[in-house]
Formats: sequence, C-alpha cells, structure tokens
Amino acid sequence: MSLSDITTRVRAAAIDSGRSADSVTLIAVSKVQPDARVEAVLSEGHRCFGENRVQEAAGKWPEFRKTFDGVDLHLIGPLQSNKVRQALDLFQSIHSVDRPKLARTIARVAQEEGHCPDLFIQVNTGEEDQKAGVLPADADGFIAECRDLDLPLKGLMCIPPVEEEPSLHFALLAKIAKRNDLTGLSMGMSSDFESAIALGATHVRVGSAIFGTRQTG
Repeated sequence: MSLSDITTRVRAAAIDSGRSADSVTLIAVSKVQPDARVEAVLSEGHRCFGENRVQEAAGKWPEFRKTFDGVDLHLIGPLQSNKVRQALDLFQSIHSVDRPKLARTIARVAQEEGHCPDLFIQVNTGEEDQKAGVLPADADGFIAECRDLDLPLKGLMCIPPVEEEPSLHFALLAKIAKRNDLTGLSMGMSSDFESAIALGATHVRVGSAIFGTRQTG
C-alpha cells in the first residue's frame, strides 16, 4: 500500500457517502516511524501527520518544519497536564481531551499563550477500563464543560475495542456529536477507515497502511 493508494481510497469513500472528495482529512500516523519513512511521505506532498507522544513529536517535527512548509500536526495519543504548554506549541489539533483537569489546564495555558489548537474530546465508546476517554453517558456534560471554558471544540474522537465491530462505535460517536452540534469526527484507522467515512468521519488516522509496520527498535 502507498500514500497515493490510501488517498484515492479516502476520496472514493467520501464520494460514495455523498460528500465531497476533500471532506475527509487523512492523518498519516507517523509515531515510532523512522525519520526516513516520514520524510519520504513529506516529499510526496503530504502535510497532515499524527503523533502519540509529545516528547517524540518534539524530537523530530521542529527539524522537519525547517525543510517542509505547512505541516499540520495532530496529537492523537494521551496528553499529560504537565505537557500542555509544549503540546500547544507543537500541534495544530489535539484529539485526546478526556478529563476535566486537562480541559481546565488547556484553557488556562491557551489564555496565557494567546492561541489554542483545535480540540477533539476522546470518547471511550467501548467503556474499556484500560482506555482513556470520557464515557458515553458523561460526554454531553463534558462537552458543555469544555464550551463553558471557551475551548475551540472541533469534534469527537474514538478508538473502538479491537474485538468489536467498529461501525457500531463510529455510529455511537456520530450520534453524540450530532446532538451536541459538533461536526468533527476523528475515527477510523488503517483497517476500517472506509466504514468510518461512511458513518461521517471527517478525520481518519492511518499509519501502517501508509508507512508499513511500525518499528519499535
């Protein structure tokens, strides 16, 4: 698989769902990928990338930005409150706002810095103990809390349980977003992004299908 293959499939899925071809943002998930692979995708013209950790992103993206203009960086992994200031400097979007303390910290630091990335609230649609995210039953209240803090809420994000049908979780996320007048839906990965787009995804997070298997050593 290649970047062009995935881009073609994303655009086709958007059209098949009755939307414009460019209505879905493809986030190339570059976490734990060698710099050479990331640079190759940048050289093809892609500019939207996703990272899981603030520290890892800080170690490579400032250098890449010296060579490549217009990088749009998304934090898709958990964010610790003590890393918020660094995250606001690095990322254009944060997809993992998942608790009131973090929301309050982002609001305070954004006020001090004078800017804030687009924010997505992570919803734990599978109600998994080991996974971050606000529970579906608490989502409406947390969305209201974030709005009271005047945070720039773009939408919602989920990571479905591995062993369950992802489309059920995509549909649940879309339902929560709709009743709260949120248009952004960050959902779908390498194995299921087309079904996510069919259910309204505006951002899909694709890593291995673009870069190949992640390297951890």
